[in-house]
Amino acid sequence: MEITPKTKVNDLLNAYPRLEAFLMQLNPKYKKLKNPVLRRTVAKIATLTQVAKIGGYEPLELVNRLRKEVGQPPLGESGEKTEESVNEEAPAWIDKEPGVVVDANKLLDEEKNPLAEVTKMLKGLQSGEIILIESDFLPSPLIDTFKEQGHDVYAKEADKNRFFTYIRKK
Repeated sequence: MEITPKTKVNDLLNAYPRLEAFLMQLNPKYKKLKNPVLRRTVAKIATLTQVAKIGGYEPLELVNRLRKEVGQPPLGESGEKTEESVNEEAPAWIDKEPGVVVDANKLLDEEKNPLAEVTKMLKGLQSGEIILIESDFLPSPLIDTFKEQGHDVYAKEADKNRFFTYIRKK
C-alpha cells in the first residue's frame, strides 16, 4: 500500500502495524491511537493530512516520515495543503455563549466517540446554537465532518496543547 496524505489511519495501521509505535514516538498526541473507540471510529475516517494537523506537522512531512519508515521513496513538493488553518480570523458568531461545552479528552477517556456524542448533542440544538469542544489536539476529522454537513466550524489554538473548536448548527 502506498502511503499518501489521503491514506486513512486505519488502512495505514492495518497494512503497517509497526507504524503505530512509530507514530506514538513522533508525538504524544498520537498515543490516543491506543484508545479502542478512537481506533474503531475516527481512525477509519481520519486521513494522514488530518492526523498531521493533530500533531502539528505539515501533511507532507508526516507522510514522508512514514514512507521512509516502511522503505517508500518520499513524495515531492506537490503534497496536499491543509484545508483549514488554526487561528484564522475568528468569526463574530463565536462570541455567542455556547449552548454546550464538550471535553473531547474526557469522552475519549470514557471510551466514547466524540464525533457520535457531538452529533447527538447537535440534534438537540436549535439552528444557530453553538457547541464548544475543548481538547488537547485539533480534532480535524470532526471538523471536516461537520463542515461537510453544512455547519459553521471554527477552531483555534487557545494555548499550547489546548484547542477550542466551535460548531454552529446550520
